[in-house]
Amino acid sequence: MRSTRTRPALVVLGAAALLTAPLAVPQVSAAGRTSTALVWYDATAETVATAGASTQITNSRTWAISWLAAARATQSVPAGVDSGAYQEAALAGAVHRALVTLAPSRTEQLDATFKVTREAIPDGPAEDRGVAAGERQADLVLTSRQGDGLDPASVNAPYPVKPAAPGVWQPTPPAYAPAAQYGNLLAKPFLLRTQSQFRLAPPPALDSGRYAADLAEVRAYGAVDSAVRSPRQTETATFWLGSSLTLYTEPLRVALSRTHQGTAGQARLVALFHVALVDTQIATSDSKYAYERWRPVTAIRTGAIEPAPDWTPLHTTPAHPDYPSGHNTYAGAAQTVLSALTGPRTAPFALTSPTAPGVTRTYTTWKQLSDENVDARVFSGIHTRSADEAGITLGTKVARYVLQNARGLLAQR
Repeated sequence: MRSTRTRPALVVLGAAALLTAPLAVPQVSAAGRTSTALVWYDATAETVATAGASTQITNSRTWAISWLAAARATQSVPAGVDSGAYQEAALAGAVHRALVTLAPSRTEQLDATFKVTREAIPDGPAEDRGVAAGERQADLVLTSRQGDGLDPASVNAPYPVKPAAPGVWQPTPPAYAPAAQYGNLLAKPFLLRTQSQFRLAPPPALDSGRYAADLAEVRAYGAVDSAVRSPRQTETATFWLGSSLTLYTEPLRVALSRTHQGTAGQARLVALFHVALVDTQIATSDSKYAYERWRPVTAIRTGAIEPAPDWTPLHTTPAHPDYPSGHNTYAGAAQTVLSALTGPRTAPFALTSPTAPGVTRTYTTWKQLSDENVDARVFSGIHTRSADEAGITLGTKVARYVLQNARGLLAQR
């Protein structure tokens, strides 16, 4: 098996003011209560988990809207009021207003959290003006994102499948489902100038040595009955099988709880993370449907030098093209934002996965998550390594662009 390539150290130009070193302790107030940012992080996660959409990018949009409003509302504090109280109230007001608008079925629970938050903030002008500022920013962001094409119906717009030919994506077994996420590439980004701004170079040619090696690796290590994949490699594939949004919710919370940036910095971290991930998913679909590269299962069953009509991957192949891997564009963007805003390393943290019950893994760098994602999709039999590595590259480029243009994005309206 070929090893994952070593990536160069991250350099983010124009984002120096956003960089900070991580702390190894959770953010708790002097009174011993959990920080307002963590309270509303958990409320957002619960809202998305219980009342979220069926499409990952739509749920990323919910996070991005709510926390972008909070980041804008907490950027500056009016003269004459307590800054801490104002910023906590502004964050709560922004996230609460956005979430009850986007997930009205959760209004009762969100109202209860809002009440508890306000009770913990001293009464007075700082609280009142902070809440008002947060709600105003939420309303403005919500208005600006109306009709952005990130609703589930638009995300899964019909895709006309091309006639079968070598290298061309076709629906995959066992369901042979229609293509998904085609509509992402038609959606409105938060910051990218165009959906195709960072379109990748073409995938390896079908007759290239690189592509032959890619297929040989997937064929050997990604088969459901592989004789060479180790138990640890099988566990890696299963651990990273689920939604990237779900799998990265805890790492982002770890970073949020350990950061030294205060309320405004915490809001900024979550906002930039999810803005970058929305734009990354848009860019991912742009490259996927620009090249329409067939999945390994199709190539191995019908297009290999020695076709294997019965070859079956360890995990079911998702219904969209191979190049690039969406899990890895997500991982690349997440690693870039977390490394830039909290440092590339952190104190050890444990992570579990809903698709690997009973398994706990421990990490000390954000890059470890990316490296495992690259391997996981090969071991699952659903992506070539070229598609995985290209995904890291694309996610990194989009996230760097978001960080470089963060100042204008975060400015109050």
